[in-house]
Amino acid sequence: MSKQLRVAMIAPPWLPIPPAGYGGIENVLYALIPELMKLGVKIELFATGDTTLKTDKNHWVYKTGQYEYIHKPQYDSLPISVAHMLEAINTIREDGGFDVIHDHNNFLGPLAFAFADKSLPPVVHTIHGPCFTTPDRIAMGIPDNMRMWRRFGTANVHFVPISQALADAAPKELKPRLLPVVHNMINVEQFPFVQKKSDYFITLARFHPEKGQAIAVKVCQDLDYKLKMAGAVAGITSPRKLSMELANPLSDFRGTVDFRYYSDRIFPHVADNIEYVGEVAGEHKLRFISKAKALLFPIQWDEPFGMAAIEALACGTPVVSMDRGALPEIIDHGVNGFLAKNYREFKKYTQMVDQIDPVACRESVKRKFSAELVAKCYVERYRTVIALNKGKTPPPPVC
Repeated sequence: MSKQLRVAMIAPPWLPIPPAGYGGIENVLYALIPELMKLGVKIELFATGDTTLKTDKNHWVYKTGQYEYIHKPQYDSLPISVAHMLEAINTIREDGGFDVIHDHNNFLGPLAFAFADKSLPPVVHTIHGPCFTTPDRIAMGIPDNMRMWRRFGTANVHFVPISQALADAAPKELKPRLLPVVHNMINVEQFPFVQKKSDYFITLARFHPEKGQAIAVKVCQDLDYKLKMAGAVAGITSPRKLSMELANPLSDFRGTVDFRYYSDRIFPHVADNIEYVGEVAGEHKLRFISKAKALLFPIQWDEPFGMAAIEALACGTPVVSMDRGALPEIIDHGVNGFLAKNYREFKKYTQMVDQIDPVACRESVKRKFSAELVAKCYVERYRTVIALNKGKTPPPPVC
């Protein structure tokens, strides 16, 4: 019988688990951790003090999530992450009994563990994103992150990409450290299935040029369709607060790309059929997604995964997306949604969503992205790094 694994799970310090509203990594961990524990894995979680998810033990430095600082300059935000990581590392080292560290802290986590000595157990870091830099992102003025990723090729860390698209885009220097892909997951049973849809389309993402909400707006204007847009604008989560900042010519938010994108490309078109509803959470979010005719996902970058897409599909809501990043791994064209190569195709497919069977949407998530399946894959990755750390050859992956 295999030894029971004991895993130190290090979440970011920004939001509790589960999050009250938006939360990508936090929602993934909310689905993953209970399934790991059902498999007999002992989990100690390093998160924030307002986390309510039950594990074998929860550790924290910050009593509440520190999301209000996440977009601040690094001399304000970085000390939060550093304190969180150092507390986790010191606790793990002093304990001495963990089999694996599973880290979810972008950039800082791999850096902290890059040169770890044998006093720490082997490390699995899930690469949640952002995507590896491409020429089009450099053209947008986004700094090149490949110089960093190449140097992690010699780090004492094993990386799990969340999609094959992400793995394929990794620099060659990093690929020897990559473990097989493990997709993100959800607990499908937490999402209500609705067969009969309402008359509105939705977007569900933070507002940013790479998310492409302006394309969804134009499509729905051209077709006279009703569109409800959900998501934060530069951290602003309520329509009332956003209206106040839009009316203020001296608003500090005007310095952010997200706010300018909404102000310049979205706000002029908000009218009777085009509505901003703010950030949605809990039961409101589930009703919002499950009753929509379709999720419009007109991404303008190589999305590393796409949690909103699998959440919509779990509710029986089809997805119309641009054919980029990991979306071809989620959307089976013509079965649970459509993949478009340009605006013309996106508009055409938006008119075809009634052809998609909601049952096929939900089944596609059960088959590929259930928390039960993904937890088994992560246990396999844990045992792989333990074997490698001991100089042994791990068995070939099953998933």
